[in-house]
Amino acid sequence: MSSPTQQDQLKAGLISDQADKGLAKGAVGVIGLIVIGISTIAPAYTLTAALGPTVAEVGTHLPAIFLAGFIPMLLVALGYRELNNRMPDAGTTFTWSTRAFGPWMGWMGGWGLIAATVIVLSNLAAVATDFLFIMLSQLFNNPEIAELTRNLWINIPVTLVFLALAVWISYRGVQTAMVVQYVLVAFQILVLVWFSIAGFVHLGNGTAFDATPPSLEWFNPFGVGDITTFTAGVSLSIFIFWGWDVTLTMNEETKDPSKTPGRGATLTVLIIIVLYMLIALSVIAFAGVGTEGLGAGNPDNQESIFAVLAGPVMGPFAILMSIAILTSSASSLQSTMVGPARTLLSMGFFKALPDAFGRISPRFKSPTVATVASGAAAAIFYVVTRLLSENALWDTVTALGMMVCFYYGITALACVWWFRREFMKSVRGFVFQFLFPLIGGVVLLLMFIKTAIDSMDPEYGSGSNIGGVGMVFILGMAIILLGIGTMLYQAIRRPAFFKGETLPRDR
Repeated sequence: MSSPTQQDQLKAGLISDQADKGLAKGAVGVIGLIVIGISTIAPAYTLTAALGPTVAEVGTHLPAIFLAGFIPMLLVALGYRELNNRMPDAGTTFTWSTRAFGPWMGWMGGWGLIAATVIVLSNLAAVATDFLFIMLSQLFNNPEIAELTRNLWINIPVTLVFLALAVWISYRGVQTAMVVQYVLVAFQILVLVWFSIAGFVHLGNGTAFDATPPSLEWFNPFGVGDITTFTAGVSLSIFIFWGWDVTLTMNEETKDPSKTPGRGATLTVLIIIVLYMLIALSVIAFAGVGTEGLGAGNPDNQESIFAVLAGPVMGPFAILMSIAILTSSASSLQSTMVGPARTLLSMGFFKALPDAFGRISPRFKSPTVATVASGAAAAIFYVVTRLLSENALWDTVTALGMMVCFYYGITALACVWWFRREFMKSVRGFVFQFLFPLIGGVVLLLMFIKTAIDSMDPEYGSGSNIGGVGMVFILGMAIILLGIGTMLYQAIRRPAFFKGETLPRDR
């Protein structure tokens, strides 16, 4: 139930979770959501950074690990769909967890989403900067241009320009974003499929670097080895699927909020797993998993596997891969901005944060303060971590996986709890409202705990440590403690939300 206007709701001191926040209605359909979902996942950017480290962990069992990471993501996505069908709201994790578990858990769930996206926004901008200079060096046949990205006085300003452009496009609303995304996503997928086919052609022609014909054993998760190796591989694979939930933060802007977002999220995850499998098989078939030369397991190739393999696989068209990764990072930078902006919007709307975060642009029907704040937080985060050390920046990206497992797990269990009085009424309810989200949520929360324990090892991540404790663990816990501290401060300043007055717990 909702009141006629937001002013009436605010005066009454009670705001319905489905109240009108002022976002553009009916602006996006299923296809548009899939495009934005793929853009946020950014397969070209994600794979160039994740393929090498994952191969180093699990070798030829890369497809099995991708499937192992995909399954809990799909189960959680189905739980998200059920929650969205019942309670479409731009706040997603924040709103749903609050309604299921109360304001404290809901606030921390929202914090987990915001922290994860701010971290990845800074990394996306950094990768876009790196590949801008790589592309220019290939274009002008001058390797020295690629080295300019190592100059902080060049790197930082260019990275901040990418962030500023993403904020500007996001601020101008969904329609402006969609025009950009259709073009960039189509080009990215085209180049990735081209690369994959070319890899198989080399295998067939006998010109592959280390010809390794695909085998069914690659899909066997039990062949990976010990549980630590398996967990490390799954952690990396979960990261490459992250981002599909942005389709649900736009649920108030879709043509059918109760159905379109859920369909968009599920189809996005399914399309991505097919694309990932094709690329994983092609990379191993062409390069093998060896640690020498072009081998996918070579530590020197792990920072950017496509930068190493694009030339040998695609020949003179290798520059297209650099452009694809650049556009992948740039388009994901803009689409990823959607998630934290709408979560902050919802938190401001329900008075869990200052009211300013709930403002909407009258012209563009998009969050104003929330969008700018997301970009500003990512900019500050990037500058601080980059000035400290490059290792600190990349370790925060590893810590990002912990945040993803944390807020996805909470949301999946919120689905189970919310529908606890209904799911026994039908087979469909039992499967989609209880069994699937329960399995997905428990798996991801266990992954969060296991990653936290493993990351205490000083050798985890970049190998940086403080007092013998791994930097990844320190950063991950620091982010969580910062969230708790911020939440306690907001509880003092804005007690209405934490008393359940503006967004009451239900059931």
